[in-house]
Amino acid sequence: MTRRLLIVEDDPGLQSQMRWCFSDELEVTVASDRESALAALRRTEPDVVTLDLGLPPDPGGATEGFALLEDILKLAPMTKVIVVTGREDKENAVRAIGMGASDFYQKPLDADILTFVVNRGFRLAELERENRDLASQRNGTSIKGIVAASPQMLAICRTLEKVAPTDVTTLITGETGTGKELLARALHDLSPRADKPFAAINCAAIPENLLESELFGFEKGSFTGATQSKKGKIESANGGTLFLDEIGDMPMALQAKLLRFLQERMVDRVGSIKPIPVDVRVVCATHRDVRQLIDSGDFREDLYYRISEITLDVPSLRERDGDALLIAQHLLKTLGKQMDRTNLAFTEEAISAINSYSWPGNVREMINKVKRATIMADGKRVTAEDLELSSGEALNGGHINLRQVREQAERQAILQALQSSSFNMAQAARLLGVTRPTLYNLTDKYKISTTAEPSEV
Repeated sequence: MTRRLLIVEDDPGLQSQMRWCFSDELEVTVASDRESALAALRRTEPDVVTLDLGLPPDPGGATEGFALLEDILKLAPMTKVIVVTGREDKENAVRAIGMGASDFYQKPLDADILTFVVNRGFRLAELERENRDLASQRNGTSIKGIVAASPQMLAICRTLEKVAPTDVTTLITGETGTGKELLARALHDLSPRADKPFAAINCAAIPENLLESELFGFEKGSFTGATQSKKGKIESANGGTLFLDEIGDMPMALQAKLLRFLQERMVDRVGSIKPIPVDVRVVCATHRDVRQLIDSGDFREDLYYRISEITLDVPSLRERDGDALLIAQHLLKTLGKQMDRTNLAFTEEAISAINSYSWPGNVREMINKVKRATIMADGKRVTAEDLELSSGEALNGGHINLRQVREQAERQAILQALQSSSFNMAQAARLLGVTRPTLYNLTDKYKISTTAEPSEV
């Protein structure tokens, strides 16, 4: 990877001397004023900038240099800026470091010292880039397609890894856009059935009068238009996994037939009198509250117990501590590669907006927003505006919701107390000013693990 250096210096003699200090391995660009420096910054995207604060029209002062430093830090915050000052100008050097410059160098020119300082800047930039890459790769889980580091989601992933090798019927619940189908596919991929079919059907997307034949198949002549026999999704998944998405929307009449199949593992095609044995692992998903559906008479309780031998309740993105930014960075990197827009990065305002937005559409909404931002971003910096988010975006999409604010504060306080007390529940309860039973109730409510998570997973 080519190292790129931008030298901002208005003295032609010093420009030549500084350029001479660096080997041909560096790609060196020189600018003599603020305007040409900003043009070079956008054009070459340097890793390191050396910046003389005394630039025209104020070569004897530092106002133009400080203004340019602010511009660089705003446009390219990952770039390492080394401020060049006079020997007696320590005050400006300290001020520049306070503003965000990574280092300073005092005149007169010494080739060895300047080379050392610049190389240190390059090394720092490389280390930060490696750390960002590692953070995006270490998702905390080996499940394909799942990016997570939060204790809430890691708990789901660990349960899934234990359940996958078995044949237990599994129900995945959670809001729309939380990745329920990804988890269903992971259950299949991590099972002994991985090399067999994975058949999925959305129970809410198919009209009621067609859903039975789609699931169970039909015999030739069983109804008008049935010119030949056809296997249903259940038969198609023989030996593998059947995924019934949005099972909460399945009609009551069909629920009875599905229950019978789950009990007997035999399929009755529409128009057939000969049952067909089928060996499938069944995974179901829904965004609806099945208990509520049972109470209202819209879902069979006996079917619920059949499909929920194991239940995975997927947390929403707003409930996954720290995962929003991790997922957004992963998406930006992946979509950037797909669209030939590599090295994109979020601005500080964008990061703040991602962390504070409630993501009502969960990961699906984030994919849409990051995809748009990848297309719309100018240069290499993705702003909150590119994401169509406000940098001051509050919870619940900009509308202050007192309950959500209170719950988020409670969750954060509990996590902090647990970490401060090394997960000693009695000590954490004292820190929070509550009883131990109350703390256990709160950790259950917010699905917070009461044991320390390993630092690496």
